[in-house]
Amino acid sequence: MNNLHGLSFFDIYEKNARLQENGCAVHWNDQDITHGELFAQTAQLAAGLSFLTPKTRVAVLCKNLPVFFHLFGAAAALNLTLVLINRRLSDSEIRHIIEDTTPSIILCDSEMAKKASGITAAFSFVDQCIVVDGPKENLSPLYQDSNGFTPKPFEKNDPYIIIHTAAVQGKPRGAVLSQENVLLSNLQLIQYYALDQGSCHADILPLFHIMGINMALATLQAGGKNVVVEKFDPGQTLALVQEQKVTLLGSFPPILTTLSDALEKENYDLTSLKITAGLDAPDTVKKWETATGTTFWTMYGQTETSGLITFAPYFEKPGSAGRISPLAHVKIADDLDSFVPPGQTGEILVKGPLVFQGYWNAPDLNAHTFRQGWHHTGDLGMIDPDGFLFFKGRKPEKELIKPGGENVFPAEVEKAIMQHDAVREVCVFGVPDPRFGEGIKAVCSLHPGKNLTKEELIRFTGSLIAGYKKPRYVEFTPVLPRTADGTIDRAQIKQTFS
Repeated sequence: MNNLHGLSFFDIYEKNARLQENGCAVHWNDQDITHGELFAQTAQLAAGLSFLTPKTRVAVLCKNLPVFFHLFGAAAALNLTLVLINRRLSDSEIRHIIEDTTPSIILCDSEMAKKASGITAAFSFVDQCIVVDGPKENLSPLYQDSNGFTPKPFEKNDPYIIIHTAAVQGKPRGAVLSQENVLLSNLQLIQYYALDQGSCHADILPLFHIMGINMALATLQAGGKNVVVEKFDPGQTLALVQEQKVTLLGSFPPILTTLSDALEKENYDLTSLKITAGLDAPDTVKKWETATGTTFWTMYGQTETSGLITFAPYFEKPGSAGRISPLAHVKIADDLDSFVPPGQTGEILVKGPLVFQGYWNAPDLNAHTFRQGWHHTGDLGMIDPDGFLFFKGRKPEKELIKPGGENVFPAEVEKAIMQHDAVREVCVFGVPDPRFGEGIKAVCSLHPGKNLTKEELIRFTGSLIAGYKKPRYVEFTPVLPRTADGTIDRAQIKQTFS
């Protein structure tokens, strides 16, 4: 097909290069990459990857680097699918994602090269594992002459990125997003945050995370600049805000707290900063707004909704997640999928062009998630008469813990803990945490005659799954309460041990 009605990120890069060739698109490691250079480098990478057939998966295992922007554009030009992997995951978790998506090549940074090669050596479908640190001193051989390069056609719902998020039977499932999903999601940020060519976003959230992707690509889509931060450091971040005149930041606990602490130790000129967006406690937000003069915006969203679908300044209606965005149709339903009136709590259902394409290789799960023509988020909420959404927790079957903005499903942690030969049964759930907003707690019973300390269990769990998924809190009890049907009584355990 010809793409008369299509718009790709490669098109956006080309437009930015044509209209503001010498404007800065990406700042990294004391280097400025102009919009013209970004488009040229992206076209070179696309030329180098053009041997791949459309819809081929390309896995990415990198810290925040400019190569992410090259890949977002090159994948759009070639109709490839990027599998974005959280580099903090354990070897076994990364292996699961690779096995699930069968990428032909894996692109990694030099720090991850040994791990990536070791993990993928067992998979015959992986042809290459290539280090791509870039952009100037170490552009890999993948970057080739782009003269004569022609973008490939694509359909608007073709898979563009896959981010593993939902845990089914203890294993994450990959949420598939199209270019249209991401482009439209970005338009909302452009509208609400008034992004334009003068906007500057500091990429302190990971570029494999949906919110990091949204804020970075929305800024680029608006013609603005991204300041790439490889590893979050509060002093460095504040210095970059001052130096690069950053206007937009994304934040999950404990980022705001550490930035506020650093700001108390040293003065920085943060007058350029207009908006900070994320989740945090009211006192933390108030302290940050008072110290910086910026407005903190709260929101609600999921990877499965292409990011954010509600927005509002934090104190416009305290406790809410903001107003529903123009591109999302949101209703609240009871357990029978009947819609409930404003003021009542139920499951948050979403439909519209922001809803993802489904979970990778999971037709049964997709059928259940999309039943009745709505995306069932698994989250509970209430819409008040003024149209504000209030998040009310999660349905038991889709319970989720969010330490520092990461998604952790209790089933994943429980599966790891149960591999210890001393553990008879376990229940994992979220509890308030002063540093990370929410912490992971495990309540365990042991086999008769077995001994195990909290520290030993935490270390053991951390050896099997990502460090941020291991419990911070552990309690032992002789027996876990059960319901009448014999299953572990999670509600009773939470009530007793929270």
